[in-house]
Amino acid sequence: MENPTTTGQVPSLNMPYRTFWEKTRRFQVALLFLLPSLILFSVFVFYPLFRTIYLSFFLTNQKGLPTVFVGFDNFIQLFQSADFLQSVKATFLFILYTVPASVVISLFLALLANEKLKGIHFFRTIFASSLGVSVAAASVTWLFIFNPTMGVLNRIISLFGIQEINWLADPHWALLAVSMTTIWLNLGFSFLIILGGLQNIDQSLYESSSIDGAGYFYQLRRITIPMLSPTLFFIMTVSLINAFQTFGQIDLLTGGGPGQTTNLMVYAIYKDAFVNFNFGKASAEVVILFLLILIVTLLQFKFVEKKVHYQ
Repeated sequence: MENPTTTGQVPSLNMPYRTFWEKTRRFQVALLFLLPSLILFSVFVFYPLFRTIYLSFFLTNQKGLPTVFVGFDNFIQLFQSADFLQSVKATFLFILYTVPASVVISLFLALLANEKLKGIHFFRTIFASSLGVSVAAASVTWLFIFNPTMGVLNRIISLFGIQEINWLADPHWALLAVSMTTIWLNLGFSFLIILGGLQNIDQSLYESSSIDGAGYFYQLRRITIPMLSPTLFFIMTVSLINAFQTFGQIDLLTGGGPGQTTNLMVYAIYKDAFVNFNFGKASAEVVILFLLILIVTLLQFKFVEKKVHYQ
């Protein structure tokens, strides 16, 4: 066999002369470049994850240190707890209220903003403005909007002869009020992503369909939605995960009340861990929340992704 170095040929990466030590050296160099990321992930992701799973099998003291091994007792007690089951129910209701509405409204606004009209850039800025507002600032603003005596929302509905509602103190309306705040907070991000997806659709598809006599709604159903489906799937997945992890607006608007109706799982974890100092129970709740997010996300990828049209 001719030596590639003597014939002038470029040596292939898979040729026999590459020894085990050369491969090892390349692996070490690659590992060196990955080391900063591995350290960060280990400190801020992997260690907290495994530590949480470990603590979920223990009773802990007020410092969060494990004291007594109880196995699955923390999980059993949670599924027998009416408060925990209520928090799970409230979380799924909250997801049902926020995710579909956020995606549909963002899609509607993006379709409007994608039209070539005079002054449309101003409206694009307005539609995306919630992206730059913090959860705290938005919650305080909506706190005034929901005020039962001076709130703008009650003044608007009173014009239609509807009785004023105590939005944040009424068990029938509190979760819906928090959901409205969350939908508004999510609109900016979802709107920008969907608008970017719309502008990446090949315009020749619309031109060809127009020549064939296709109307706007036919193009929307047959071209826009299918070509936008990867973007919509991404928005749905991100919105779903964010809804499971909602905390700030719950803490500032309702504090989990009234009557545990807005006590979402993340807020329940916060109270058990940092108010009641029951870190074992809180860790078990975190593990359950993690598994719920994982299962729901996998179901999305299994059933919803089949309808996604990739170019």
